[in-house]
Amino acid sequence: MANPVGHVTQVIGAVVDVQFEGHLPAILNALETKNQGNRLVLEVAQHLGESTVRTVAMDTSEGLVRGQEVADTGQPIAVPVGDGTLGRIINVIGDPVDEAGPVPHEQRRPIHQPAPAFTDQSTEAEILITGIKVVDLLAPYAKGGKVGLFGGAGVGKTVIIMELINNVAKAHGGYSVFAGVGERTREGNDLYHEMIESGVNKDPKKNNGSAAGSKCALVYGQMNEPPGARARVGLSGLTVAEYFRDQGQDVLFFVDNIFRFTQAGSEVSALLGRIPSAVGYQPTLATDMGALQERITTTTKGSITSVQAIYVPADDLTDPAPATSFAHLDATTVLARSIAEKGIYPAVDPLDSTSRMLSPMIVGEEHYGVARQVQQILQRYKALQDIIAILGMDELSEEDKLTVARA
Repeated sequence: MANPVGHVTQVIGAVVDVQFEGHLPAILNALETKNQGNRLVLEVAQHLGESTVRTVAMDTSEGLVRGQEVADTGQPIAVPVGDGTLGRIINVIGDPVDEAGPVPHEQRRPIHQPAPAFTDQSTEAEILITGIKVVDLLAPYAKGGKVGLFGGAGVGKTVIIMELINNVAKAHGGYSVFAGVGERTREGNDLYHEMIESGVNKDPKKNNGSAAGSKCALVYGQMNEPPGARARVGLSGLTVAEYFRDQGQDVLFFVDNIFRFTQAGSEVSALLGRIPSAVGYQPTLATDMGALQERITTTTKGSITSVQAIYVPADDLTDPAPATSFAHLDATTVLARSIAEKGIYPAVDPLDSTSRMLSPMIVGEEHYGVARQVQQILQRYKALQDIIAILGMDELSEEDKLTVARA
């Protein structure tokens, strides 16, 4: 049966209305059309009336005209999965963007998948050693868990992600997937070349066009992409990671940046005509976040350990975007501007960062005791800072002076 064909009736930025005769494509189906010679994918978001669907474009919609033909593919956006993606850069719809030819693959997977069932999830608790001392002591990461790096602009989230890729991914030996969601293209380019220099990935240009032997797949939808692509590229990256997990691998999944995923969702939501909720975010903020985060989980087949950078607008941790993601994480590493200002990097706030792994049952009594003592000293120092600012160091007791010196 031929794919049903519709026609564009309206284009408003990233949102395109398409009219079909008779059959309407299902919600989340991918539609395809040609735009200036390139394949343009539209994802169905709403049904309007009996014959029109409202879609979100996965690439720029400039150049689309009314009356243009659009075909229904009959399934959601699907990306190539498997070993062929390693060492390559693909975009939200699974097309290669590294100029190294098509991505070899045996199958494509739809980017919209249900989360694993409760019965399939693993409950083991094991520590992931990162090599960053403040993290390993005070807020250790869980192997197969979700970690969030929270921080405002320029406090070093991406640098810590690079450091973790360096320490964990290189020593790890398993596969990694990096999803670049709405961040700088320059950083994405730097990471790609760093991966090749460090030997994690092989350079296809020096390898007869093959990236065989690589350990990391890169999925990019950077800042310059339309909001549709930025809102879906996290799911594309996750789909690649889920495939490796289901094959029994222990996968590292890096996302930079979850906030851009929320921001793109907010842009799309406004264009779709939904009434905004708190602080102008989309009313479906918690649902969107849950749909992504609940899929990042460790099953009885394999594990996904996820490290996510989360931008904090105006350094306000109570902003709905970062606040919604807190609930999903096993460990939170908060990067503080006040610490970065002192020139201490990584600028981890030892009192604000938390981890459910910091329990005597998991890390042992000694580790737990030391971590709590460190936090106690730092908390006392924080309380003494006001006294020092007003009266000076000389007014403190000997015990307090010792605390300040230690802190």
